Amino acid sequence: MSFYKRHLFMCVNYREDKACCQDHEAAELRAYAKNRTKELGIAKQGGVRVNQAGCLDRCAEGPVAVVYPDAVWYTYKDESDLDEIISKHLISGEVVDRLKI
Repeated sequence: MSFYKRHLFMCVNYREDKACCQDHEAAELRAYAKNRTKELGIAKQGGVRVNQAGCLDRCAEGPVAVVYPDAVWYTYKDESDLDEIISKHLISGEVVDRLKI
């Protein structure tokens, strides 16, 4: 059994040479997701972990995040999109098709 049931890796990379996730306030939204999972009491062993990632190389689709071990990639725009990813995928294991890339 792994330490966490799921990881949400969120790109917060900034690139001067092309579009990047940080152009969409990715670091602030990652902080929101991390705090939200703590508020919900799911950020713990056997639960979930929200991690900061460097470039995930899908810059044009940003901001992007990927859930492991499920290998499901998402794009999101705001806190409500992240709330949906957290409640449906991280907690219930249900893929959020409208945000999947």
